[in-house]
Amino acid sequence: MQSSPSCGLCASVKVFHYHQDKYRHYWQCHQCGLVFVDASEHLTAQQEKEIYDSHENDLADLGYRRFLSRVSEPLLARLEAPSSGLDFGCGPGPLLAKMLKEAGHEVALYDLYYANKPEVLTGQYDFITCTEVIEHIAEPEKVLTQLFSLLKPGAPLVLMTKLVIDRERFRTWHYKNDLTHIAFFSRKTFDYVAQIYDSEVEFIGNDVIVLTKPEVQAAPSEEAL
Repeated sequence: MQSSPSCGLCASVKVFHYHQDKYRHYWQCHQCGLVFVDASEHLTAQQEKEIYDSHENDLADLGYRRFLSRVSEPLLARLEAPSSGLDFGCGPGPLLAKMLKEAGHEVALYDLYYANKPEVLTGQYDFITCTEVIEHIAEPEKVLTQLFSLLKPGAPLVLMTKLVIDRERFRTWHYKNDLTHIAFFSRKTFDYVAQIYDSEVEFIGNDVIVLTKPEVQAAPSEEAL
């Protein structure tokens, strides 16, 4: 067995071997609970994109729209139109952005392979969506730090990813069988993320997570000094 890697979320080296299947080894971090695949077993960028290119993302697919409504509905309940947001990891068929635009919001698009526009990663946004993306990220700490830096105070980061429940269920979990999935979060992991970024966390259903950036605290008035 290969030597223990370090965690891409909290950088801890206190990790243990969690599971092995015919394709890969999986490790879990003692500190934050992230389950992950070591970089030595990641696909190449070309292999990864070939898998993404094979996905069907039809903007007219009503089933896909219902799936994404699990993100859009709780997000829209938090927003006042017009708001300006970012769909990070939008993929080749950015249906979620289309749904949010239909509700009166502006949405910038970013995707490493399909909308690689670094200029949109310099703004400030009223919301950010990140659906079925974080599980593809080798170093989630870097991405989460970047996304939180783009949020305005009080703005939500809404993620969609399936959650690790326990080791026994992980063994037969279909979600791990996608070889582009390399980082698996649990409620414990998102509680850790919320603590690190001083944000509130809310779990909606089985796979939607809302992390809300704190409001800026007002400076004390002269009378209070």
